[in-house]
Amino acid sequence: MSPASTVRKEGDVASDLLANDLRALRKSRGLTLAEIALKLGRSVGWVSQVERGLSTPSIGDLRAFAELFGVPISLFFAHEATNEAERGVIVRSGRRRTLGSSESGLVEELLSPDLGGSFEMLRSIFAPGAGMAKPVTRPTEEAGYVVSGSFDIEIDGTWHRLGEGDSFRFDHKPFRWRNQGSVAAVVIWVVAPPVY
Repeated sequence: MSPASTVRKEGDVASDLLANDLRALRKSRGLTLAEIALKLGRSVGWVSQVERGLSTPSIGDLRAFAELFGVPISLFFAHEATNEAERGVIVRSGRRRTLGSSESGLVEELLSPDLGGSFEMLRSIFAPGAGMAKPVTRPTEEAGYVVSGSFDIEIDGTWHRLGEGDSFRFDHKPFRWRNQGSVAAVVIWVVAPPVY
């Protein structure tokens, strides 16, 4: 075991959540433990221990995982449920994990309790004037509902202007977004399987 990682205490909820999220990210990308270990320069045993919550990775390890999976490192810093009955079921508004930054023009809050299910739900806030330069294609089915503001989304080469109350869905198609309005657009976004 690396000196930079630690052995976790029994019942450490944050370690369990991190372990579940790392396992879900690996599986959603179709990678094996051996492939992850090779890419991180770590042993298969270490990656397995991290995914089972038996070892806690260092900040450097978390940065490497974030880069490998293409997610912000902030995803790995969980806000635990306030009581045992809510763990893995309820996410209170003040306890959401925030992803992204205002500088990027997109801030997302994870509405799902974790990434272990068959989908993830996000509250996405698109700043005025923000947008994606190039379309991306993900191996996912995605849907969204515009809560407020106006929002443009290009799906498979066609732009669509959406307003409050409008919704969309697409499957394995290139997409990009922009907010040409003067106020932030808030969109509830569902992605299956989870990619964050």
